[in-house]
Amino acid sequence: MKPPIGRETTLCMSLSGRPGHFGSRFHNRLYELMGLDYVYKAFTTTDLPAAIGGIRALGIRGCAVSMPFKEAVIPLLDGLEPSAAAIDSVNTVVNEAGRLTGHNTDYVAIRLLLRKHGIDPRTPFLLRGSGGMAKAVIAALRDAGFTLGTLIARNEGAGRALATRYGYDWRPEIGAAQAPLLIPAPLLINVTPLGMEGPDADALAFPVPLIAACDIAFDVVALPSTTPFLRAAEQAGKRRITGHEVVVLQALEQFVLYTGLNPSPEQVDDAAASART
Repeated sequence: MKPPIGRETTLCMSLSGRPGHFGSRFHNRLYELMGLDYVYKAFTTTDLPAAIGGIRALGIRGCAVSMPFKEAVIPLLDGLEPSAAAIDSVNTVVNEAGRLTGHNTDYVAIRLLLRKHGIDPRTPFLLRGSGGMAKAVIAALRDAGFTLGTLIARNEGAGRALATRYGYDWRPEIGAAQAPLLIPAPLLINVTPLGMEGPDADALAFPVPLIAACDIAFDVVALPSTTPFLRAAEQAGKRRITGHEVVVLQALEQFVLYTGLNPSPEQVDDAAASART
């Protein structure tokens, strides 16, 4: 049984520009199932240095980091683990007696999913996005042996630099829905907010002709779990990898970092189901 919240309770948290419910529900359900004296709460902030200082000063055990803080948080930390240092992007902060270290469990989750779904590294891909999550995804693709890919990003500086760093092509635009500029690819990956709950909820990440020509549609957007991109892929009979799969795996890696414990597969499934409600 989980102990009642008291002065010995360990606090974990998240920082995001648009906080959701998944992390809080997932972690708190695992704490309940495993009888841990922990509690998890989601926050946003307009003062990132003060928020990170609070983690250190108050002894908060861990903090998940989401857009738009994954890169801005780096100078505020004491060190980076290889998963974060390799891609200059942090999605997890672990506090060890006041020393804050950045990790990237997104990268770990993407590597696991590529392996789980058995995607051949010879598969050409189109990836849309150039932010912190895009860094994690494109690095995971490169490290998994994918050599044929194109990064699509309107920001030429960020897009071209990211593509060049990992040995891929860069293009600024996809084109219109009826006339895409890009050659179709078997694997389409959306790593932008297009389709996410909020102002971009109805946006389609890729034109219908590219979706119709692909084999696998991969959307890292977790809320909602079914985006316009994934609905279009389902209607076209394509294989799909969802942002929900990503967020479960990366949150599980965070849970292990914070607690040092590995929940059972049944407990993870229970927590993931609870987090979706």
